[in-house]
Amino acid sequence: MVIWGALTGAAPAEEEGRRIGDPVRGAEVFGQCAACHEVGPGARHRVGPHLNGIFGRKAARFDDFRYSDGIRRAGRDGLTWDLEHLDAYLTNPKTLVSGTRMNFRGLKDRRDRDDVLAYLRQFSDNPSDIPEAAPTARKVEVELPPEVLAIMGDPDYGEYLSSECTTCHQIDGDAEGIPAIIGWPEEDFVLAMHAYRRKIRPHPVMQMMAGRLSDEEIAALAAYFGALE
Repeated sequence: MVIWGALTGAAPAEEEGRRIGDPVRGAEVFGQCAACHEVGPGARHRVGPHLNGIFGRKAARFDDFRYSDGIRRAGRDGLTWDLEHLDAYLTNPKTLVSGTRMNFRGLKDRRDRDDVLAYLRQFSDNPSDIPEAAPTARKVEVELPPEVLAIMGDPDYGEYLSSECTTCHQIDGDAEGIPAIIGWPEEDFVLAMHAYRRKIRPHPVMQMMAGRLSDEEIAALAAYFGALE
């Protein structure tokens, strides 16, 4: 069951979308970046440029920092650090920008990337205060009644149901061309499955699979896969 999609783009206003992630946890994950980058009051360039105001900033923006040729080329080609491109860069810098000097293997866990981005977002313009700033909440794909989101999934039942999912997805976290299914926040999993069930997300196999599941079964799968690491 392929429960993964590209970033859905910015919502018209911050409050109309789902928050990127948890900035408190993101501050902890950012420790992996802190050897090269500073962010926050008084941040300066180090091995990498400071990350204040990174959202909406053109690549290779600072004249007083020596960027790699790859980043300079990307900037000339129009690369801007919006939510989608920051997420791609954090996943694997060298995939997005060939020739970058950033010696970082990337954050493979989507939650880690979301939380780091939420943390960094605090040091860029706030759309609620600056109307012309680009909002960065992710659009909510499907609205669900509170009682559906409140269903407490049974992870044991989810494990029982999971055999069809694991014919394609590996529960050890490896992808090998098929996105990982474990470690999703439960609400994200539930929203994605309901989006497939309503044919909002385009994937015929996933639409068929999700269409056979009840609300309780979706919640059970979310609880089971979300607890795996």
